Amino acid sequence: MSSINAVTASRYAADYPSLKARLPGQGLAWLEHLRTEAFNTFSQHGFPSPREEEWRYTNVSAIEKKLFTPSLTITANAVSQDDLSAYQLQDTWSVVLVDGHFSAADSLLAGLPATVIVMSMAEALVTQADLVERHLGQAVHHDEHSFIAFNSAWFTDGVFIHIPAKQLLAKPIQILHLVTQADVLATTRNVVIVDELAEATLIETFAATGESLAYLSAAVTEVFIAQNAQLTGYKLQSESDKAYHFCGTYVKQARDARFTQHNFEFGGLLARNDTHTDLNQAAECTLNGLYSGINRQHIDNHTRINHLQPHAISRELYKGILDDRARGVFQGRVIVAEQAQKTDSQMNNRNLLLSNDAEVDTKPQLEIYADDVKCAHGMTVGQLDEKSVFYLQSRGVDNDTARNMLTFAFANEMVDKITVRSLHDQVLEHVLSRFPQEGVNKEWL
Repeated sequence: MSSINAVTASRYAADYPSLKARLPGQGLAWLEHLRTEAFNTFSQHGFPSPREEEWRYTNVSAIEKKLFTPSLTITANAVSQDDLSAYQLQDTWSVVLVDGHFSAADSLLAGLPATVIVMSMAEALVTQADLVERHLGQAVHHDEHSFIAFNSAWFTDGVFIHIPAKQLLAKPIQILHLVTQADVLATTRNVVIVDELAEATLIETFAATGESLAYLSAAVTEVFIAQNAQLTGYKLQSESDKAYHFCGTYVKQARDARFTQHNFEFGGLLARNDTHTDLNQAAECTLNGLYSGINRQHIDNHTRINHLQPHAISRELYKGILDDRARGVFQGRVIVAEQAQKTDSQMNNRNLLLSNDAEVDTKPQLEIYADDVKCAHGMTVGQLDEKSVFYLQSRGVDNDTARNMLTFAFANEMVDKITVRSLHDQVLEHVLSRFPQEGVNKEWL
């Protein structure tokens, strides 16, 4: 580990003993063991380094220069009704986490079926301890990389969701992560269990009550989808423009399980998103994403799809739009195990650069160890097609409006995949705010 990493790790490590006694799950031997192992891993390695292949394009040294401090209790009246109205979605059940802690007063869970469990992780470690023990740390291990270890040791709360067999939820469940304080460390751990033949939709929203708050948001969600069950996931990341963001979603899919995720990345000074999923026999996985960077934003998306058994299907499409001096990263990896015959996988990454100073690093990868598969991957990086711009100009559209219309069309393909209307409108607002709206009438959309 570098000297900087060592110093940073020791700074966090020095405060950990006094913090640990106030973290949820006290008295659970298995959790204490997990936290201790994770703490030792982080103490040894520090935060990830660009020398690691999985982090070669993303340097988190800026995080190491600032010691972010976790909030150990929720601050009363930290969130106003205007803040909630801006981010809580209509026609959803909403779980609100404020500065890394569950806020019962701000959450909206009325009408949730009695058999469905939605509660804070702190409460679940008391009332659902056996079920949590069987799942926490099973979709991802803390030695995956040191951000996982950091989250495992430091998490202050989170959400526990259990959808029982054959339960079809009529509305989505939204997990709203809100940060209200500068220099805070919001570290949360979520576990989502979807039993056989159940279907649900989960939305994660990351935001702040101030546009220029500097903080570190680190969230890990472990998802377990049983046989013939289905989960549709959405993630909207609109952190403050000075925030540092790490989010990892790690999924275990049983036979014939179906998982779809739509990931939208707009906020943060530096943001990293991981989505990894393991597919059992005949499972299906679809990963869609849109990332848009401006100014000096750095947005990194890392995906990994493990085809472990035969007949599984995966589809992946990520699009990036980079302007000013923004930098985007896409690292997509599909692994087909030796026994995963009849795998059908497609991965595509397309990037649009609106500035000569914008940059994107894209690295789609296929690792195939089976011989009877259908796999393909591709990537594009470029600017707007001048022939398309000229075509619109020849129809009486001015140059700026023509470019604006083409850029919007590039992004809107991903927005149109959202089936939750209130979320669709919210994401659309973010897309439209990224460039002048001449030529795009919102009422048409």
